[in-house]
Amino acid sequence: MSHFTASNPDFAQQLVSAVTAMPMAKWLGLRFCDVRLGEVKLEIGYREELSFTPGKMQATAIFAAADFAAVAAAGTLLPVGWVNASIDCNLKIVAPGDGEKLLARGRVITPGKMITVCAADVFSVRDGKETLCATALATARNIDTGRH
Repeated sequence: MSHFTASNPDFAQQLVSAVTAMPMAKWLGLRFCDVRLGEVKLEIGYREELSFTPGKMQATAIFAAADFAAVAAAGTLLPVGWVNASIDCNLKIVAPGDGEKLLARGRVITPGKMITVCAADVFSVRDGKETLCATALATARNIDTGRH
């Protein structure tokens, strides 16, 4: 149960639509599995063009999963007419991304009006077994588009 309050009742649908419309998200094949206030779960399937050697995801794909998950989690708390963007993300890779897909769980650490601190854990999934491969701490800049 989330301890956050939704200022935008359509936050989940709007977030998923906005993120999955991004060219990079499309190219990565990013798919949301779950969206809740302050939390998201998304996945990126293994593809050869995302690997640095056959069977192992390149660090850039792992970073993208972490960044998208963390900042999307922050996006769930935005009011109508606001968007956000990454301004900082620190990733620590702790194991190879050598599964069939990456599963990233993003969460809000500290929300704010202009800046939200968020985090994500990225798991390599093989045969249904999750292995932590990276963790990230990120900062999202919240931007008023003026479209309320």
